[in-house]
Amino acid sequence: MDYSSSEDDSSIENLTDLDEEDRQEQDNNISIPIQNDISDAKTVYQEPYLGMEFDSDSSARSFYTAYALKLGFGIRVARSRTERRKGVETLVMKRFVCLKEGHHKKKNDQESKKRRKRISIRDGCPALMEVVRRGLDKWVVCKLVLEHTHVVASPYQICELQQNEGSSKEKETEERVVEMRRKVFGGGDCQILLDYFKKMQLKNNGFFYSVKLDGMNCVTNAVWIDAKARVWYTYFGDAVTFDTSFMQNRIAVFTGKNHHNELVIFGYALVLDKSVLGLVWVFETWLMGMNKRYPISLTTDYGKNISNAISRVFPQTYHRFCRWRIFSRCKKKLSDIYPKFPSLHEEIKRCINEADTVDIYEIYWRSIVEKFDLRENEWLGFLYEIRNKWVPAYLTGSFFAELATDKRAESINRFYRYHFGTNKVSLIGFITKFDELMETMCEKEEARSEMTILPSDRVLKTDMIMEKQAVEIYTRQAFLIFQTELVESLNHFAVKIQEGPYCKYSVERVGETRTRYRHTVYFSMGEKKAWCDCNKFAFFGILCRHVLAVFLLTGLILLPDHCVMRRWTRKAKMGPDLEERDGENERLCERDVVLRYNDLVRDLMRCVEKGAVSTESFRVVKGVVRKALGEIRGFEERSGICGDRNSDRVLEQRTDCEF
Repeated sequence: MDYSSSEDDSSIENLTDLDEEDRQEQDNNISIPIQNDISDAKTVYQEPYLGMEFDSDSSARSFYTAYALKLGFGIRVARSRTERRKGVETLVMKRFVCLKEGHHKKKNDQESKKRRKRISIRDGCPALMEVVRRGLDKWVVCKLVLEHTHVVASPYQICELQQNEGSSKEKETEERVVEMRRKVFGGGDCQILLDYFKKMQLKNNGFFYSVKLDGMNCVTNAVWIDAKARVWYTYFGDAVTFDTSFMQNRIAVFTGKNHHNELVIFGYALVLDKSVLGLVWVFETWLMGMNKRYPISLTTDYGKNISNAISRVFPQTYHRFCRWRIFSRCKKKLSDIYPKFPSLHEEIKRCINEADTVDIYEIYWRSIVEKFDLRENEWLGFLYEIRNKWVPAYLTGSFFAELATDKRAESINRFYRYHFGTNKVSLIGFITKFDELMETMCEKEEARSEMTILPSDRVLKTDMIMEKQAVEIYTRQAFLIFQTELVESLNHFAVKIQEGPYCKYSVERVGETRTRYRHTVYFSMGEKKAWCDCNKFAFFGILCRHVLAVFLLTGLILLPDHCVMRRWTRKAKMGPDLEERDGENERLCERDVVLRYNDLVRDLMRCVEKGAVSTESFRVVKGVVRKALGEIRGFEERSGICGDRNSDRVLEQRTDCEF
């Protein structure tokens, strides 16, 4: 029986994380055993032999690592092979070799001659141990060579070797950045990227970019933001995703969701330096391009460097790990277990996506671990330790603009594959193509009528006034989510269990006898305010079925204004009005030319956006702009003919503007 999942299987091969490559290098290329890392090293004294059996490939590696520690040599994984069995990529072979196995391959191309020559430690040592899978939980040694062509080192010497290697980590990081830069830009240099930035800034004064250089004046990281992205951020920048799911071109993308639940872009980053300081620079630069307006929440892939950088730059922002990336990684981490338990993947997903309270999640998770006897599984143990950073039940107190937890929204990874396929393109070719696609997205967005009313006779499922009100307020995607909750509320009954300023209600589904699926709602009829322990309104901004059930019980037939989140309505891009932000912006922009410039660009872009919708609005905006330019010219002329009393002040103002 095959297991199935909603996420794209092909995304597994394309996952490229900012921290994953470093972990893979350490895991696949080199393993120098240290005695403190092997708790049972003293109990392993036997040599490996042909036909020796292990429970898993990790057990085989632990044994060979302990054996290497005893003799005093380092090991690495030289080869591994997978096969597709019942639709699942299953690991079937691993070969562990001595650190000095093989010979350094010399490259004759011109590019390799420019690189610094490094001394190779490989001398063709033949020592190896290869294990193959035999059944579901048996790995057998099929190839074995015990002889070495070199003198093995003692454990003390190995410790010293690793300490020396740790001291050179900074130098290796610098060399890795150089290598990545070579792969990204090919035989050319970074000047073509800088030329692109300058060209874009000439075309659009609202285009923002910044480049980080190293000590040799070479590009390490870069951030650029289109003027349109900056406008979108003012409307929908409450929930941001830093998407690194497709890093073949070393480009990460800041994304979000608009009021139609569609993908919007908030900026781009070229990430060659993946260190904490490099990522801190990326986040701080992007934040500066957005006038230092912090998002409410930020979603990223799991990584220690990313987490450390975000804690420094976004201390007040809710940070979570993308659970869809974690689900995809489960297919790799649990490849040995999935063939034995085909339903495990779907059960894990249901546990994460359907548990709307912490108690339900804890009960569901424990039942899975016990059912499949996975108490000792390191990967699942790790996921449980970080559950408060990726499980929705622990994140319901913060807003993430996620209308549905059981369906994966279009990720930038899938968006890339749809438009670019598997063809490898140059960095500039990639950026140019992406700009064309974003231009098309802008045209579609502007062509969409914000005030189009859905045909009520086709979409309404009840005769409730609240549903008719919602269809006039929400966008189509948001209304469909609200409609689902409203219809489900009819299958729930609420019972008042406590009086007070905020009355307490118990809400449960009709026919549901399990008390753990019972929810508590507090409601004030006078203030028309409600709170539910599922916290779904705080999580994605649509009232839950439990609160709506209380509304029906108390006779509340219309949605209160504070129960409608503006970002999901048709008027999301009509506010806040400029006057609402004038006081705050004037204080921020008094002494900063860049902030004044950015604030004016943002407001004018809103006018441009509205003016492009129709011919009539175009004429209105055109007239307003001409009138404004005329008044500005008049101000300049009046200031220019003022007496000496104001000449110094005017000169100072002009100098500031020119700067």
